[in-house]
Amino acid sequence: MQAEQEERFQEFVRARWSRLVRTAYLLTGDVHHAEDLTQTALAKAYRSWRRISRSDNPEAYVRRMLVSCNSDRFRKRRVVEALTAAPPERAGRDEGAGRVEERSSLLDGLAQLPPRQRAVVVLRYWEDLSEAEVAETLGCSPGTVKSQASKGLAKLRAHPGLATGRTASGSRAQEQGQEVGR
Repeated sequence: MQAEQEERFQEFVRARWSRLVRTAYLLTGDVHHAEDLTQTALAKAYRSWRRISRSDNPEAYVRRMLVSCNSDRFRKRRVVEALTAAPPERAGRDEGAGRVEERSSLLDGLAQLPPRQRAVVVLRYWEDLSEAEVAETLGCSPGTVKSQASKGLAKLRAHPGLATGRTASGSRAQEQGQEVGR
């Protein structure tokens, strides 16, 4: 790779590393797997950087690589992961504990979704991509994105940790005017 291309790639990584790791974390549910997944996707992107950098949206291209690498991880190992929602010991309850519990429940709910549904939910609602952008990223039709999002959201709504936080008028976070999960 030429020095100029190398520098552009390094700038891209510096600018987007944290966002890519965050997306990978939502896909994997584990910070270490997320970092490994991001490294793997960026290693593949590095090999093809000349072509990727000429595309209209290199970040979308790398994000698609991230989702593909995550799918490959499950295909190769066929490992079922059991993630814990919280450490075994808890300190005294404070004001932020409710948000931590909601976030933990959301991450646990995401971990229960099949990889394709999780990818759709993360890209559509966390990354705030349009249905068309998610479809392009995942290489499927917008109809598939809609159905996978619907099924994924239904499973999240039925998740015990997320359902318990609801009241008659909606979620606690909505009543308090907060955004859940960010």
